[in-house]
Amino acid sequence: MRGIYLEQGTVTLRDDLPAGDVCDDEVRIRPTLLGVCGTDLELKAGYYPFTGVLGHEFVGVVEEGPDRWLGKKVVGEINAPCGHCLPCQAGRGHHCPERTVLGIVGRDGCFADSFLLPARNLHEVPDGVPDECSVFTEPLAAAMRIPEQIDLTPAVRCLVVGDGRLGQLVARVLSRHGVSLTVLGRHERKLALLTRLGIETTTDSRAVVGGQYDVAIECSGNSTGFEAARQALRPLGTLVMKSTYAGQLQCDASALVVDEIELVGSRCGPFAPALAALAGGSIDPRDLIDAVYDLGEGPAALSRAAEVGVLKVLMRPS
Repeated sequence: MRGIYLEQGTVTLRDDLPAGDVCDDEVRIRPTLLGVCGTDLELKAGYYPFTGVLGHEFVGVVEEGPDRWLGKKVVGEINAPCGHCLPCQAGRGHHCPERTVLGIVGRDGCFADSFLLPARNLHEVPDGVPDECSVFTEPLAAAMRIPEQIDLTPAVRCLVVGDGRLGQLVARVLSRHGVSLTVLGRHERKLALLTRLGIETTTDSRAVVGGQYDVAIECSGNSTGFEAARQALRPLGTLVMKSTYAGQLQCDASALVVDEIELVGSRCGPFAPALAALAGGSIDPRDLIDAVYDLGEGPAALSRAAEVGVLKVLMRPS
């Protein structure tokens, strides 16, 4: 079996990978379209010591497993909790200390001819939703985690820092809640995609400092973006952390204390509303697609995704 394999910071295409056996609670999925995520690039840079097949954004068809899923077009949640520990019993399976995470922790990912995932993780893709939309379900769900954590009303002033893959989706989700929204980015081409949707944008970090905002969402993945988000907040404001970082993040902890800034980590989110938004057309992410590669060109696809200014890179298994 082919797969895009990460080992000691090097990504290679392998064709000698075992397909693995399907356990009682799992299914085998043949992906039809795959998405390269910033986390894949951070793993390559050393964010977490993962060795194995990369990838966690997919849409595919179930080839093996319970009859009710056979032949279904699906997307899937990436966390596979144990189901028995105290966090799992309390409904916090995404934070199960024994969990595996597709293509990130202890479980081979989806950048392969086929892969395994627990059946309970699956969501059927509604009829009529093209693969080019449904492949965005996982990152869109991550963006939709923010409204679950933060009370968003039209009176809330929000700043999204970062105009890349995740920042684009976060901005589109927040705009549906009617908040006062600005996106700070570096790339006119990317920001133009949001401007066309009626979202205010800027490239001038000086325009957003001075405590104007109630909530700032950091999606840039770098320390400069974190500092811009921090400087934009009023005292008692909320800083939502969506980025993962391969290196160490430096910050002025004393200033966070003095201004009583609330830090909110934000990770995986709800799939059902993400699929509903894609099916209903209220969010259409296809304008974010910059390139589509064959799975056999996986290393080149990851290199392209890492280029400055590039948005979404997809892979299509042949």
